[in-house]
Amino acid sequence: MKRVCVFCGSSMGNRPDYAESARELGRQIARRGLGLVYGGGNVGLMGVVADAALEAGAEVIGVIPETLMRWEVGHQSLTELRVVGSMHERKAMMADLADGFIAMAGGIGTLEELFEIWTWGQLGLHAKPLGFLDVAGYFSHLHAFLDHTAAEGFVRPRHRDMVAVDADPASLLDRLVAYAAPAAIQVIDSQAT
Repeated sequence: MKRVCVFCGSSMGNRPDYAESARELGRQIARRGLGLVYGGGNVGLMGVVADAALEAGAEVIGVIPETLMRWEVGHQSLTELRVVGSMHERKAMMADLADGFIAMAGGIGTLEELFEIWTWGQLGLHAKPLGFLDVAGYFSHLHAFLDHTAAEGFVRPRHRDMVAVDADPASLLDRLVAYAAPAAIQVIDSQAT
């Protein structure tokens, strides 16, 4: 793994634990010699994880749609800031640049990015690891619901098990590095005719 993509909020949330875990994740990414790919903003948890990774010496690539440059305040101190035309382009570029994905606390956009990349893995469009950094039980209700979807037969257990869950950034990164895609998942060559 060379780069990890982090999906997280453009807000700070109501608990200081979220920002501290973002800082620690940024530091851990750098300590492992990995690069960070993220949404390109300079606000909220996005700004915190990017600043921590930069301060610790990591390469940090931000990908931001032109329309969000003002809202999310595009981070001007990154290794590279790529400005794209749409949210679709943003997600595709982040997926191409990253070798693994972590979802932190965030809102609708974070969840949408997470579920799209998970769906791509389920469909075999990639075999990259995905994890939840579940600080202060932020994702506990979501995980209960996902377990329910599997119990009700709408998500296969092997697809449910594709996602690592951990509250510790270092431990979660270790799990992503050790990830092996389920044998039943075959990567589809999107370039094949």
